[in-house]
Amino acid sequence: MKVAVVGLGAVGGLIAARMADAGHEVSALARGETLARVRERGLVVDSAGRRTATRFAASDDASTLGTQALVVIALKAPALATVAPQLAPLLDDATIVLPAMNGVPWWFMPATRPDEPPLASVDPGGRLLAFLPLERVLGCVVHLASSCPEPGVVRHGFGERLIVGEPAGGASARVDAVCAALASAGFEAEASTDLRRELWYKLWGNMTMNPVSALTGAESNPILDDPLVHAFMMRTMAEAAAIGARIGCPIAQSGEERMGLARKLGSFRTSMLQDTLAGRPIELDALVTAVHEIGKRVAVETPNIDALLGLTRLMAQQRGLYPGSAA
Repeated sequence: MKVAVVGLGAVGGLIAARMADAGHEVSALARGETLARVRERGLVVDSAGRRTATRFAASDDASTLGTQALVVIALKAPALATVAPQLAPLLDDATIVLPAMNGVPWWFMPATRPDEPPLASVDPGGRLLAFLPLERVLGCVVHLASSCPEPGVVRHGFGERLIVGEPAGGASARVDAVCAALASAGFEAEASTDLRRELWYKLWGNMTMNPVSALTGAESNPILDDPLVHAFMMRTMAEAAAIGARIGCPIAQSGEERMGLARKLGSFRTSMLQDTLAGRPIELDALVTAVHEIGKRVAVETPNIDALLGLTRLMAQQRGLYPGSAA
């Protein structure tokens, strides 16, 4: 399969290297030091005690890469608005766009409620939907841990699972084709007929632990160990579960059960904590602001989500990590 990966960070780099090693025709859109390093020595992956370097075409200009069968978007959410207009040279009528990103994507509400406007928190004015229309998109939920200790280097921690599905649900030949390509690269690729529900389930866990860790500077275990913080997270998750029930994404687990799974992973730094410590913009809108906005639309009261959003937003604004205005 002819594949372009947009963004060679922790997830995009792993996908690009694995798919190139599996024999797919891979290219990548990258920039700055990452692009320079990949051109010089290939994309370096540390995984299971092995260090390998994989070479593939990389550019900061999409027009040099040509049209693709599959475009994997593996950016941090704040970067997508800037990059999306640059992706047109990669797309033709048959190109599949697969965002492998955190949080609520631009297609989430239009997929099942086409008469509603896009979420202002993740797609103000519907600009992303115009550049990356729903008919091109497949949803993807990433369940793996990977990091990017330096430009052009990816360290794979644990997990191989990538869940792929049609935004509006159901089965399709293109979902099967993408899953087969990902499976050939060693991923546990799973086709879902209810991708929105899978996405909301992951978000339900991430939307509390991530911002709490960014606020406190704490890894996961100290957060879980503090009884007051733990109780606050349970109330926040209950509100998000109530929203999910209103939008067709019910949660079967309890918050305690979900945090028990997090405990089994051992103490770790969330992606938002890593971004905060590195001085990078945080994915607050995709993880929390969007949930706050959806709650308003479906008339679910969210006092704990609101508090979490307000505190995290203020912290990030003070550090220059969140330039947006108040919701």
